[in-house]
Amino acid sequence: MVTDRSGAEGYVGRVCFKTGPPRRLGIELEWTVHHTEDPSRPLDPAALAAALGDHAPRTLRPDSPHLALPRGGTVTVEPGGQVEISTPPESSLSRLHAGTASDIDYVADRLAGAGLRLGDHGCDPHRPARRVLHTPRYAAMERAFDRIGPHGRSWMSGSAGLQVCLDAGTTDRVAARWTALHRLGPVLVALFANSPRQAGRDTGWASSRVRTWFDTDPSRTHPPPPGDGEAGSWAGRILDTPVLFVREGEDMHDPPAPVTFAGWIAGAPGAPDRPPTYDDLDYHLSTLFTPVRARATSKSATSMPSRPATGSPPLPY
Repeated sequence: MVTDRSGAEGYVGRVCFKTGPPRRLGIELEWTVHHTEDPSRPLDPAALAAALGDHAPRTLRPDSPHLALPRGGTVTVEPGGQVEISTPPESSLSRLHAGTASDIDYVADRLAGAGLRLGDHGCDPHRPARRVLHTPRYAAMERAFDRIGPHGRSWMSGSAGLQVCLDAGTTDRVAARWTALHRLGPVLVALFANSPRQAGRDTGWASSRVRTWFDTDPSRTHPPPPGDGEAGSWAGRILDTPVLFVREGEDMHDPPAPVTFAGWIAGAPGAPDRPPTYDDLDYHLSTLFTPVRARATSKSATSMPSRPATGSPPLPY
C-alpha cells in the first residue's frame, strides 16, 4: 500500500529515473490509416486486422499471436485505428534508423495489399474522429475527457505523432538533459508541424494535433510552467494530477469525485474506498501525456513494449 506522499515521490523517482550512461534510444511512430481509394471513408477495423495479420495486437484481434515485425518492432493500434510501431531499444542511431525504416516499409506493404495506406499528417484531415477499439481503458479515457470538452476524442482517435525515447543519463546529467528536452520541445513542434486541417476543415493552427492534445486534459497534457521543467518536480506533478480512473482487474472505474493521487493517499473526499497500491501508482503514471515524460520501468506500469526509461519528447506534429 502507498501510505504517504514522501514514499510515493521516492518511488516515482526510483522507477522513472534509472540513471547510467545514456546508451539506448528508441522511437514510437504513429499514423492514421486510410482506405487508399477514398481516404475519407471510415476505417474498417476488420480490414486493418487482416492486413496486419499475426502482427496485430490483441486489442484489435483477440486471438493474434502479436508477432514482432521482421526488424524487431512491435505494432500496436490506437483507439481510432492509428497504427503505431514501437522499436526495441538500440545503442546505435544508424541501426535504429535502418531497422525502423525496414519495419515501416514492411507494414506499409501489408496495408497496401489490403487497400489501405498510412496517413501523412498529425491529424486526420479527412474524417471526424471515431473510436474503433472498444477496450475498458479507452472507454474510461473517453468518458473522462468528454467531461472536459470535445478535444479528447479528436486526440485519441483522430491524431498521430511520434516519440523519441532516450536513457535518462548519469546522475549528474539527468537534470540538464531533462531541462534541455523541455526547452527543445517548442522548437521541434514548430519544425514538424504539418496538420493545419482536421476532419475536412482548416483549423487555423499549423499543428492541430498540439491544439487537440493540450486541450484534452490540461492537468495531464500541458508542459510545466516556464522555469519548472525540473526533473525533481516530476514526482510532484504525478501526485498532484487527478486520478483518471481506478483499475480493478480488467475493469476501469471512475473515481467517486475528482481527486489527485496525493488526495487518494490521504483519503480525501472523492477518493476511492480503498487505499492505493504501488500497482495503482504505476498505472497512474501511464495516464500522464506531457510533452516530456519519464516512464516507469516497473512491469505493471504499462502494457507497452520495453523501452528506455527516459525523459522523452513527443513530436506532436
